[in-house]
Amino acid sequence: MKKGKIKLLIIGFLALIIYLAGCSSKSDKEVVEKEKSQTDSEVSLENVPEKFKDSKDVKIKVIRKIGGDDHTKQFLAGAKEEGEAMGLKVDVYSADGDSQKFHNEINKALEEGYDGFIISHGDDPETIESVKKLVEKGKSVVTFDSNVELEKIDGVTLTSQNDEVLATFAIEQLIEDYDGQANIAYLWVDGFPPMVRRNAVYTEKLQKNPGIKEIERFGVASADTSGETKAAVAEMLKKHPKGELDAIFATWDAFAIGAVEAIKEAGRDEVKIYGIDVSNSDLQLMKENGSPWKYTAAVDPKLIGALNMRLVAKKTAGEETPKTYNLEAYLIAQDELQVSKKNVTMDNLGEVLPGWGLSTELEEDWMKALKMKNK
Repeated sequence: MKKGKIKLLIIGFLALIIYLAGCSSKSDKEVVEKEKSQTDSEVSLENVPEKFKDSKDVKIKVIRKIGGDDHTKQFLAGAKEEGEAMGLKVDVYSADGDSQKFHNEINKALEEGYDGFIISHGDDPETIESVKKLVEKGKSVVTFDSNVELEKIDGVTLTSQNDEVLATFAIEQLIEDYDGQANIAYLWVDGFPPMVRRNAVYTEKLQKNPGIKEIERFGVASADTSGETKAAVAEMLKKHPKGELDAIFATWDAFAIGAVEAIKEAGRDEVKIYGIDVSNSDLQLMKENGSPWKYTAAVDPKLIGALNMRLVAKKTAGEETPKTYNLEAYLIAQDELQVSKKNVTMDNLGEVLPGWGLSTELEEDWMKALKMKNK
């Protein structure tokens, strides 16, 4: 066969391949569009509240006073993902502990057309005035770990991690492990509603268990809480040689992180830590061989964000909501983490701790319909 004919055959063959590929691509696109159309037609929005018929018109703002920690990231992510799954427009903001920035953001957002607000860690009296302004403008408001006086404002829901249960889980485990006889250090800071509730449980438990003696305490909330805690615990360990300090009760994981580092550097792994709250980095610290962090009581922060979003959505829809709402707490044991051969994270912790991160609470059928429509 002549070279010219061969060349023509090759060109023709390549053209055929390109044509078929184009047909296939067009066919695949048509299938995807058809499936999407079928899904949309199958999802009934009949029972969806009128305000949410076009859910993209609903705007929610999440404003958190504290920040810079994994708990904040998880909380904000949970709220944003839940809202966006329903097709809502969700914006999040962390003031990183700056009260002025926190209140400025609330005042600024008030003029930006949001339908609902989630206010997190608004612990000061000024938060009451800020929330009143939101309510007066007809905004739906849910608050998390905030000033308890907010409960007096009509229409506002206060949510929390059930701090009494968290503190009870952790301190009772410590008491049990040491048969009611131990010298402990207490890591706690005043001025925050959840800390006040945790401290009330701690105080009561020590009164009922006089063999548990507090010999040291420390606590600051700063841009470097863990670093300052590490330095403070290092001094405690120098002051109290082996045999004089048995355990540490840390009411915040930022405290526990600093305490773990101090204990490891001092080679004092006989001092055990019982904490509250959890994050990905916390789980890694607990799982390490020889880690002094034995237990932590916690609620999934991502689920907290999601449930707060469901609450503010219900309010925006005009549905009845409770004045207060507590989330279920869990006690996470180091032994359970170390048994797992996997790298345990917040996402797969449910494989170690059944029920973790899962809840259909407050999830109405109309919310599920919106999620299907916007999937």
